[in-house]
Amino acid sequence: MSRKIIIAGAGIGGLSAALALNLAGFDVHVLEQSDALAEVGAGIQLSPNAMHVMQKLGLSENVLSRGFLPTSATMRHFRTAKEYLRMPLGNVIEKKFGAPYVHIHRADLHRVLHQAALSRGVQISVNTRVKRYQNLQIEGVNQVQVHLEDGREMIAAALIGADGIRSAVKKQMLPLASVEFTGQVAWRGTIDAQKVPRNLVKPEANLWVGPGAHLVSYYVRGGKEINVIAVQEQSRWTDTRWSVPGDVKVLRAAFGNWHSDVTQLLSKVEECFLWGLFASRPLDTWVDGHVALLGDACHPMLPFVAQGAAMAIEDSACLGQALSSNESINSGLSVYQSRRYARVTKVQRMAAKNASIYHMQGVSSRAKLLALKAVNSLSSDISALPMSYVYRYKV
Repeated sequence: MSRKIIIAGAGIGGLSAALALNLAGFDVHVLEQSDALAEVGAGIQLSPNAMHVMQKLGLSENVLSRGFLPTSATMRHFRTAKEYLRMPLGNVIEKKFGAPYVHIHRADLHRVLHQAALSRGVQISVNTRVKRYQNLQIEGVNQVQVHLEDGREMIAAALIGADGIRSAVKKQMLPLASVEFTGQVAWRGTIDAQKVPRNLVKPEANLWVGPGAHLVSYYVRGGKEINVIAVQEQSRWTDTRWSVPGDVKVLRAAFGNWHSDVTQLLSKVEECFLWGLFASRPLDTWVDGHVALLGDACHPMLPFVAQGAAMAIEDSACLGQALSSNESINSGLSVYQSRRYARVTKVQRMAAKNASIYHMQGVSSRAKLLALKAVNSLSSDISALPMSYVYRYKV
């Protein structure tokens, strides 16, 4: 069996897959369509299920040295700051699930993965766009031919489409599949922590929920910066780009009647980006012969359980295991899909359901918040049970 695998996309999912496949003994070549490797966005949350993979890849110490360990996850009312939920993180969650909960800047995580990939012999080519692929037999061996935009062709045992929500690989595999604007937009930015009044932002995963919007803030880069994500409902997204430069005055106005902790924090935001949030329905398949999808290419999700990157990282570890433990590439890819499909579909649905709760949509959502508050006052373990399904998972 050929050991060469091509990965389309050098984002967090693509580089994690490259490392997992390299660890499994495959010769990996990553193709990135951009002319330079860079990760946009701001902070992400790596829960224990993702950190187990970082441990397996030998990267947990590098991640921890660049991250921040929050003490708790809290959910607060947008005006009164009264708590609906307080879930212990820190030492408690590490002891419970065997791995820490880490906040890290996306660029820092991307840099860790990129440097590790290069040091372990993974080949990475930039400014290289996949145009299409073809499953074929060469001397009786099933392989895949990858056609590039510049006219070149490459042969490999498998092609992994980790090329994001607008995946070119998915477009060929499932031409009728589409992504839809969710009616949500996200303002993203970071703030120098020294410019923010001390104790304004607690060392937690701070979630504020309100009508038609929510806001998350937490520390990254060892506490040197504060990551801010503010999500609000919007009827349309007409720009062809996923993100555009944001107007901080519009951001502040949108949350102008929220608690003073929120308005003070937003007054320190100097620049931000506005992202349209897109998602898709569960796909019919992720696999076509010796080609498979990974991460946002096959299961994009709303950021309401903070699991988008974590699911791609889990995919990567599962893919490496499945291909290394099966006799053929096609059977390995089929095993990979069967092990991942139900889990990521459930997490996608959890994220979609949380949208109504976080944004207090209707009487039932407000009733759920009050019920959550009542349960949390009795036991934080009980109120955190839904997330235990996510966090306890080990690939």
